[in-house]
Amino acid sequence: MTASNFLRIGQLSDLPDELVGGVVAIGNFDGVHRGHQAVLGKAEEIANAEGLPLLCLTFEPHPRTVFAPDKPVARLTPAPMKARLLQHLGFDGVLEQPFTREFAGQEPDAFVRTIIVDSLRAAHVVAGFDFHYGAKRGGTPVTLAEAGLAYGFGATLVPAFHDEAGTVISSSRIRAALREGKVEEAAGLFGYRFTIAGEIVHGRKVGRTLNYPTANLVLADDLLAHGIYAVRFRRADGSFYDGVASYGRRPTFDDGAALFETFLFDFSGDLYGEMVDVSIVSRLRGEEKFDSVEALIAQMDRDAEEARAVLSAAKPLSALDRAVAFEG
Repeated sequence: MTASNFLRIGQLSDLPDELVGGVVAIGNFDGVHRGHQAVLGKAEEIANAEGLPLLCLTFEPHPRTVFAPDKPVARLTPAPMKARLLQHLGFDGVLEQPFTREFAGQEPDAFVRTIIVDSLRAAHVVAGFDFHYGAKRGGTPVTLAEAGLAYGFGATLVPAFHDEAGTVISSSRIRAALREGKVEEAAGLFGYRFTIAGEIVHGRKVGRTLNYPTANLVLADDLLAHGIYAVRFRRADGSFYDGVASYGRRPTFDDGAALFETFLFDFSGDLYGEMVDVSIVSRLRGEEKFDSVEALIAQMDRDAEEARAVLSAAKPLSALDRAVAFEG
């Protein structure tokens, strides 16, 4: 298969024959960060060497959302974004296994037999060093390796991936950085710029009166620190625009519900209802309340000038970053 034929599959029963019998990377992979990329890259390496299809088995919704619905996990990469990233990383498809309490309650050996062996007929399984599966997380990296010997599939467990400072990269660490507005630090852990996706919605259209019309997104989780950001904006047709975005509650006006509002440089047109991606390059400042509209506009002018300078100097962090934030 080729990247253009990438398949996103929501049910095991819909898995096509061409994705059966290959190399399977298993995990949640929320964020598809550099640690995840080490696991996914190992799977790709094995698939390429053996000439086998390359499939990712992940779970939707996130297991923590099922077990603690009152405290749902803030998703770094919702399913559509995760699929896009996996496609860019060379996968042939992703199986988004529905995650329920019933599914989680099956015994570890039953998971191996019914999913890995009987349904996927995996030739090789790759997972992270901390992968657990089955009832009460009773399945471990050790039992997965033992199951591989028993059932005849290869099993590779990838060690923890550390950053340049020697600290393990994790999704929780990235969430903490984003909540503090440390988007450059988060990008270093992701290996690409943090990118949000969504549908452009109507706002109060205050920006038009300030000569700063915006394209507005409602973020599902209050994951990102409020403030002003330099961003790269990707339309559904694949075209890119630089811009400056405000995420917050507009304290100068209404202090309402949080909204992500992007002013696109050198653009005019109607974006309402369009699905877009916004890659966050840099945080310029925190959210502020101004004494007058004039003072706000003066600051917005300075923000736009600074954002242009930041974005003109921005370079891709990796091949994945180039694909996501620079080339589509």
